[in-house]
Amino acid sequence: MPAADRRSTPPRAVPLIVTVFGDAVLPHGGRVWLGSLIRLLAPLGASERLVRTAVYRLAREHWLRAEALGRRSDYLLTDFGRRQFEAAERHIYAGGHASWDGRWRMLVMLPAKWSTAERAHLRRSLAWQGFGQLDGNVYLHPGAPLEESLAALDTEDFPRLREKIFALTGTGPGDRHAIVRAAWDLAELSRAYGAFVRRYRPLAPAASAGLEPERAFVVRTLLIHEYRRLLLRDPGLPGELLPANWQGSKARALCARLYRALAAPSQAHLRAVLRTAEGTRPALSRGFARRFSAP
Repeated sequence: MPAADRRSTPPRAVPLIVTVFGDAVLPHGGRVWLGSLIRLLAPLGASERLVRTAVYRLAREHWLRAEALGRRSDYLLTDFGRRQFEAAERHIYAGGHASWDGRWRMLVMLPAKWSTAERAHLRRSLAWQGFGQLDGNVYLHPGAPLEESLAALDTEDFPRLREKIFALTGTGPGDRHAIVRAAWDLAELSRAYGAFVRRYRPLAPAASAGLEPERAFVVRTLLIHEYRRLLLRDPGLPGELLPANWQGSKARALCARLYRALAAPSQAHLRAVLRTAEGTRPALSRGFARRFSAP
């Protein structure tokens, strides 16, 4: 069995459920019966107790909400969760690097009273969206849509955070590569991408030959889980801002190749297992076919 398909310990339950929701549940409407989710995660090493605990935590953090139907419950994405997942979906499955117009998108923290929780939420949310931090108060990105970035900050706990932030777009005389080095650690990330390639490249022959449905789902989930973890640290910079010999491009090409090979058998497993609380099989969105398509 290839190394990438063999684990001594399973991934932690909360980030694993985030991966499964984004990769498997969201393209099926973003709703799943808890019992079905437990069954999906069992071959990945997550026990029923761990799944229930993790889902409760995600609901408490406003990513998911429960909807009861008799003695059963569906879990579905909140508005906040859906915005975060849809932004991540574009980041993960869209093709290629966008060209840069030479302008920086900046979010500046105004000199207002900031709680520790607000600062932590801002830092996590903007890092999720690829923003780098130049100092304690300035976040920037070369292409992020600022209005969408501000909207993604809104939660029940932080409903008016954008009122403390000033957004602007502009150019500057500084060395753009020096700015990138100050805001992001791309050297370490490139090394991590290289390790991902070495780990998953041996799976390509077996994936191309065809795997049985449950194993294909497991490999697909682990593949995207690890790739997503790297992308959470990847700002998605245009090619002209990336360092030489950037390993992220090789990792993306390999991930796309494996994902396309695993899509059909893993979807067969999802058709067999994925259900809502009503017992219905949620339909697959048309957008799924565009994942990792050529740009």
